[in-house]
Amino acid sequence: MLVSVVVPCYRSAATLPQLVDDLVQVLPAVTSGFEIVLVVDGSPDDTWQVASELANKYPEARAMRLARNYGQHNALIAGVRNARYEVVVTMDDDLQHPADQVPVLLRALTDDVDLVYGVPADEEHGLARSFSSRLVKGAMASAMSVRDARSISAFRAFRTFLRDGFDGLDGPHASVDVALSWSTTRIARTTVRMDPRTIGQSNYTTWMLMKHALTLITGYSVEPLRLVGYLGFICAVFGVGLFGVIIVKYVTGATTVAGFTTIASMVALFSGAQMLALGVLGEYIGRLHSGAMGRPTYVIRERTDVDAHPDIKSEPDIKREADIKREAD
Repeated sequence: MLVSVVVPCYRSAATLPQLVDDLVQVLPAVTSGFEIVLVVDGSPDDTWQVASELANKYPEARAMRLARNYGQHNALIAGVRNARYEVVVTMDDDLQHPADQVPVLLRALTDDVDLVYGVPADEEHGLARSFSSRLVKGAMASAMSVRDARSISAFRAFRTFLRDGFDGLDGPHASVDVALSWSTTRIARTTVRMDPRTIGQSNYTTWMLMKHALTLITGYSVEPLRLVGYLGFICAVFGVGLFGVIIVKYVTGATTVAGFTTIASMVALFSGAQMLALGVLGEYIGRLHSGAMGRPTYVIRERTDVDAHPDIKSEPDIKREADIKREAD
């Protein structure tokens, strides 16, 4: 098995040397070949210098430097698109994902599994951080119908062909896990050991996680728009009911204010109609929003023509090589 380990790096100058050294020690025993892709996400410290030195020191390591800080998921996508081997492993740069647990992930990636998440036996964060993390996963599970969202972790292994589902993924608010869920349903989880963070502090605060949950809901779901439609329907029913009550009062003489019946009926009916119309428009806008997400039409698992003729390259491979050449130039 050939493995590409992708590590997004931000303020990790102190932890990268040990992480890369641990990976170099562990991976030869469980893989026939491997590479370590260090993606420096616009870090303001010496992370790029350290990553460059590690790339010079270890032939298996490669370093990439993004033009600015794009965020963890964007850095992951950059690394995954440049991975060269059949299996991709992603892990954090803070040593909380131990290198000796990578073999646990790879063993769980059986023939009938395309994606496996490494989840800790015990919650490794504080109460507020754990709540925010569950909020993000709950948003992915309910609003986006991401299978096994509550098992999602940054420590994951998946087959590289799944990145074909990333071809249409664009914009500043990308999510690796949502894109992976669009590409396969063969998802598993395995329990791994997570070490406590001993150097520095997490770059993900509770507020950032809550903002990430909001971004996921509004960026990958039409549920908020659908809620407006439901509200419009309720208001329309309420308006018709109120209209009936006003007519009954008018007929029975309970209404004595001149013009009240007409004004109240019009307000009730038109308010409900407007909310219902907004809901219908929201549905159409939601469909357009879904179509603009870049969701893949299909993902090719295998190609017999490529197997029979190794010199024939698939269209995604040609596109990916062109993108890499363009970045290099």
